[in-house]
Amino acid sequence: MNGAIIINKPKGYTSRDVINILNKVLNIKQIGHTGTLDPLATGILVCLIGRATKLANILTNQDKEYIASFKLGLLTDTLDITGKVLKKENFIYDKKDIIKAINSFKGTYNQEVPAYSAVKIKGKKLYEYARLNEEIELPKREINIYDIKLLSIKGDIITIKTKVSKGTYIRSLIRDIGVYLGTYATLTDLERTTLGQFNIKDSNTIDDVVNNKYHFYSVLNLLKDYPKEEIDPEMLFKVKNGQILEKSIEDYILFTVNNQEIALYKKYDDNHIKPYIMFYINK
Repeated sequence: MNGAIIINKPKGYTSRDVINILNKVLNIKQIGHTGTLDPLATGILVCLIGRATKLANILTNQDKEYIASFKLGLLTDTLDITGKVLKKENFIYDKKDIIKAINSFKGTYNQEVPAYSAVKIKGKKLYEYARLNEEIELPKREINIYDIKLLSIKGDIITIKTKVSKGTYIRSLIRDIGVYLGTYATLTDLERTTLGQFNIKDSNTIDDVVNNKYHFYSVLNLLKDYPKEEIDPEMLFKVKNGQILEKSIEDYILFTVNNQEIALYKKYDDNHIKPYIMFYINK
């Protein structure tokens, strides 16, 4: 069983909680996920099964879309509403200023990673430093905000929709919008609505899985936008043995037999390719 189930993660669950439930319900140990969601967040969690777990890096690197709500005049240690309040102030704002601030972030910028994140520095995760109150310089990453727009302002809660590149922290984006406005800002709600080819409408609830009413995506579905080549027995022998092959490609190519995935190869140099993921298992 190689492929994926797209889960609409409910609020209050960690991404690991969802995997543990799938392990138990499906009675499968080899399950992973792409793109961790905090317990506060809901939305798309791509759960990979079997040898498809090796696709995690590829799928995690895809663009994502979110609907995020935040409160101005509030700062917490985690940059979201679940954290310890550090600063609070009454902030009077104008809708035009909000729109200007939001639009200013469209494009590329260097974003500071949150203190409460799993990014590693000197072999230790940032949240481990934060929990011990150890000061450390937070790294910055170049990220891209492809699109961002205001959806609503309801009282003191502002809601936006944004499409972003890999590595983007929405909590940090919200903080930075606050800084632009000359105040603080804290994330209150977050929903991931797309991840790569998947949309929230493609997702299943945990109950769907429990009741065996879920949609399963094969490896061919997951890699439908990648070049694919049906191979003959001679080539199959070489591929099964993990040989480096003479072939020129742009990035990746999926080899199949009878429309069944065998191996994903990647570019080695301008004229050669090498194995990246082997789906075929010799018996």
